[in-house]
Amino acid sequence: MVTGVLIDWGGVLTSSLSDSIARWIAADRIDADRYYTVMREMIDHAYRGGDSESVVHALERGEIDGAAFERDLAARLLTLDGVPPVAEGLLERMFAGFERVEAMYDMLRDVRGSGVKTCLLSNSWSNTYPRDDWDEVFDAVVISGEVGMRKPEPRIFQHALGLIGLAGAECVFIDDIEANIDAARALGIAGIHHRDAATTIAELETVLRLTLRK
Repeated sequence: MVTGVLIDWGGVLTSSLSDSIARWIAADRIDADRYYTVMREMIDHAYRGGDSESVVHALERGEIDGAAFERDLAARLLTLDGVPPVAEGLLERMFAGFERVEAMYDMLRDVRGSGVKTCLLSNSWSNTYPRDDWDEVFDAVVISGEVGMRKPEPRIFQHALGLIGLAGAECVFIDDIEANIDAARALGIAGIHHRDAATTIAELETVLRLTLRK
């Protein structure tokens, strides 16, 4: 029986990262083709590159600060004017388009009200989280840069499970990155690959055997 929900933040409890990035690219006049080539390489290496370390690993574990990563990323990019973008505040501008998805927060309140434990499990990019009502929706919070671990490392899932006092087989994990879901499943945790709120909530209803707000 599943009695715990582990859930990502960016792109799951918020609007999609791709929408936020598209707004930033337009606002900062970023060369989009170059950006997507650079970022694809960085993300593929971070999530599918085996044991070799990268600047993304370091950022997500909090081993380097956001300013250092911004300088690294800005040096790899160009604007449409042929110069690197302004490094300072780059991450904040990238994520400025994130919008809270109220349906997902309503779902978490329903889930928790039914006695199911909830835990945020998020890889941070030195970003600020809106935590005003987190005590209403989460029993525990695990943010990679604060704990020195990152998804898809098994130890961060084990840490989250320990905080809510449940075994992997008693939990489901919701994320928008498939590599993270695969890592959770390897630990016996059920996985839901998030694409939109309505679909995720419907899948979660089946897993938890509950009726939830959509």
